[in-house]
Amino acid sequence: MNNISSKALSSFKYGYLIAFFALLSGLFYPLITNTSLNVVISGIIILFVGLLGGILLYKVTTSETKREIFFVSGFILIGISLYFIYEFAGRY
Repeated sequence: MNNISSKALSSFKYGYLIAFFALLSGLFYPLITNTSLNVVISGIIILFVGLLGGILLYKVTTSETKREIFFVSGFILIGISLYFIYEFAGRY
């Protein structure tokens, strides 16, 4: 029973993150203006890449092994996310 509730909680957690990132990416703007949702989907993916980088940086503090790999890959993913944010904003 504990395994089922753990899976349900995990799926709820990821569903909540997807909904939060969709709203953060401006989900309602394309719906109101009747334009494409491609920008919103790209924004959600960019935010997930940044979140994954943040998770890897957190794993640096909790892991005893592979700290260097987590550290470098976390900053690389955050840098990639930041690059795409500037790219989509037209400032880079």
